Amino acid sequence: MTDLDLLHFEQLKKDVQTEYLKKSTPSHDDISKWKGIDIIYFQEDLRKKAKGNISEKSFYTYFKTSPVTKLPRIDMLNLLSIYAGYESWYDFKKQHLFAGELLLENEDLEEEEIEELEKTVAAAPDLPKSEIPAKKIEHLPQENVDLQKSNTENQIITQKTAPTNNVEIQPVVIRKNFFKKNAWAIITSILITLTGILGFKDEIFSKTYKYCFTDKDRGVSVINTLEIRVIKENESPLFFKIKPGECFYYSTKDKNIKMQISAPFYEYLEVNRNLENAPAEEMIELKPDDYKMAAYYFSIKDVKGGNPEEQIALIKQKRNQLENLISNSAIIYQVYDNKTYGIERLDKQRYITLVTTPTTSLKNLNVIEMKKDSKGKIVSIKFKIASTDEENK
Repeated sequence: MTDLDLLHFEQLKKDVQTEYLKKSTPSHDDISKWKGIDIIYFQEDLRKKAKGNISEKSFYTYFKTSPVTKLPRIDMLNLLSIYAGYESWYDFKKQHLFAGELLLENEDLEEEEIEELEKTVAAAPDLPKSEIPAKKIEHLPQENVDLQKSNTENQIITQKTAPTNNVEIQPVVIRKNFFKKNAWAIITSILITLTGILGFKDEIFSKTYKYCFTDKDRGVSVINTLEIRVIKENESPLFFKIKPGECFYYSTKDKNIKMQISAPFYEYLEVNRNLENAPAEEMIELKPDDYKMAAYYFSIKDVKGGNPEEQIALIKQKRNQLENLISNSAIIYQVYDNKTYGIERLDKQRYITLVTTPTTSLKNLNVIEMKKDSKGKIVSIKFKIASTDEENK
C-alpha cells in the first residue's frame, strides 16, 4: 500500500457519494455525515447496483474518517468501484492516474507478500560453485630391502612386552531405600493430587441440569434471546444469555436453584426448584406477551405489494397498526456495532418511517428490549439491525 493508494481511495469515496446523490436525498450531502437510516438506504442501493454489501462497521471505519490511514480489502475496493461505474479498483486507478504514477499489472500483490518472497529467496542456501577435488593418492616408492644382507651386530633389539589389562574393580554401591530416595517426589505428587481435587471439587461433586424453553401458546422454541439470573444465597446473582432454540446447562452441588427468566416478547418468570429429587432435564414454558409480539411483527412485516397502489395500502395499514401500539412519548433507541457511533435515539414517527420503508435490512431487525405501561402501550424499544456481512479489515 502506498500513499497514492490512499489518495485514490479518497477519490473513490467522492465518486461513490456522487453516484448515490444522483437518485437519493440523504440527510446530508457529505457522505461522512451519514448515519442511521441514511446508511441503511445506501447499503440497499449498493446491493442493487453492485450485487454486494459492506457492513455498517466498515462504513464507519472508512467513510466517517477522512483521510483514512488504512486501505480496505481488495474485495471492498472492487465493490465500491463497480458501484461508482468502473470495472474494478484497478480500472478506477487507471482512469485517475496522478502525474508520474506508474500502475503495475501485478499490483494486487501486497507489500507484505513481496517482502516474504524476498526473505525466502535471501534465505535459500547457496549451491556449491565447484565440486570438491578428490584427494590425490601418493604412491611412495618402497625401500629395497636386501634379505641376504643383515647386520646383526649393531641391531637394536626391541623387546615387546605383553599388554596387561588393568581391570579397575569398582566397589559395590549399596542402593539406598527406594522410599527414602524418592520421598520428595512422592510427597510432591500427593500434594498435586490433593490440590487438583480441591480445585475441581465443584466439578467432581456437582451435577449438571438441563433446562429448555418453549412458547406456551405455540408449542415451539422461544424466538428471543433469554436472560437468566441465577440467585445464590449470600452471593451476587449469576447472569446468563441463552440464544433462541438453545438450552441452559447449569452445574451445581446446591440442593436448590432459583432462576429469574426474562425476554423481550415474553412475560417475566421466576423458577424455584428443589434439586434433591428434580429431573436432570426439564422443559419450561414461557407465556408470550402478545402486545409486544404484535409490535415486533408489524415492525418487520413485509409491505411489498403486487402493484404500487396495493403497496401504498399495506404501508398505511402498517403505520396505523404501529401508531396504535406505540405510545406517543415512547423512548426508542437504535444500537450500532461500532465504537464511533454506539447508540441513536429516535422518536415514534422516525421509527415508524424506518420500519415502513421496504428494505431487506429489516429482516435483520432484532429487538433487544421492549417495555409497556399499565395501559398496554409500548413505552420503550431498544433494537439493532444486525449485520451478517464479513468484517473488512
